[in-house]
Amino acid sequence: MANILLREKDIPGIGQYDTYVQHGGYDGLKKALGMKPDEVIQVVKDSNLRGRGGAGFPTGMKWSFVPKTEGPKYITVNADESEPGTFKDRQILEYNFQQLLEGSLICAYAVQASAVYIYARGEFWDIGPHMEAEIEKARKAGWVGQNIGGSGWGCEVYVHLGAGAYICGEESALLNSIEGKLGQPRVRPPFPAVAGLYARPTVINNVETLANVPQIIVQGAAWFKSIGTEKSPGPKIFCMSGHIEKPGNYEFPLGLTFRQLIEAAGGVRGGKKLKAILPSGASGPLLPATDKVLDTALTYEDVAALGSVLGSASVIILDESTDMVWATLKMARFFKHESCGKCTPCREGTYWLLKRLEAIYAKKATPADVQLIEDVAKQMQGKSLCALGDFATSPVMSALKYWRDEFLAYTQPQKPAPAKAGKDKVVAGGD
Repeated sequence: MANILLREKDIPGIGQYDTYVQHGGYDGLKKALGMKPDEVIQVVKDSNLRGRGGAGFPTGMKWSFVPKTEGPKYITVNADESEPGTFKDRQILEYNFQQLLEGSLICAYAVQASAVYIYARGEFWDIGPHMEAEIEKARKAGWVGQNIGGSGWGCEVYVHLGAGAYICGEESALLNSIEGKLGQPRVRPPFPAVAGLYARPTVINNVETLANVPQIIVQGAAWFKSIGTEKSPGPKIFCMSGHIEKPGNYEFPLGLTFRQLIEAAGGVRGGKKLKAILPSGASGPLLPATDKVLDTALTYEDVAALGSVLGSASVIILDESTDMVWATLKMARFFKHESCGKCTPCREGTYWLLKRLEAIYAKKATPADVQLIEDVAKQMQGKSLCALGDFATSPVMSALKYWRDEFLAYTQPQKPAPAKAGKDKVVAGGD
């Protein structure tokens, strides 16, 4: 099956405007402009395209929430991509940018938005000029600006670079960042669809989500639903990293199993046994390498049934040599560093999780500290404005669920080293 998203693997240079147009580029936007905006939304609804940024929310439904009011409306493309182990969006931005741009413009037409803001993480500074150059090529061809395709509708496109904050991947913090405010989540309601960027109706979609849209419009909802599964249709990019022989991005229809995905990426590195899987980077609960897990289909609903989340499908593989206390500590340190500090449960909770995990790893804790980190994590859940507070608890709670004995082993008193044979004994009180 040809790649739908990672098309540069089949067509070198597809990200360049001329090559993209030679292979059907902007046919989707042309077709959309011949439809009513509501008809475009309905096609995306019928396709059951689900958000590829992590939440898996139905894309067409999100678009339909935008009110039909007068005045500016906006599209923001979430290219912040800060989740550990996630690197799929960057590949699209670098090598298939025109497809993302076309999908963004189709979305803008569907909700009658006047501008698209592509929000890229600060570490993507090196590809910012590439994106802007490709936007200008599309502008010269009449796909950006005023009276696009003779439709009477116009739309501008801007690239906005963040400053490297994980929290700005959260949609309302992203909006604040574009507006020049602190990158912190907003209180909701109102939701972005009603009062988003500059307090105007706004759609926020992930890079991979929008890259699917042109082909859905060209080939139809039924075609898209023929790929993957009924509830989780379409292709998905899986980011493979960790203890894996061939790390990288892999595009497959949703529905293959963990086992099949790992085999496609060359298996566990060095022929070692698999110990654990992070299905969605640091933010999703760890899973043990049981046959039940390995034979589970990679869909939003099947991974959720295991007690984890598929999320953005940033799959991190951990082999048998992994110290789960060490791994959990690394993730706790990440979330403590990236917490914006706005919500007390998250700000204080991530701090105390890190401090107690550091004590456990340093073998300066007791079994009560193991119970304490579990209690702290439970108190954090569901009490923050955004999901970071919950994400920070996922590695702790799941590691304790499956590998609690490893944590307890760090709290056991250390036995003194045995005396070496032949060494003179020291007699108390002797000369």
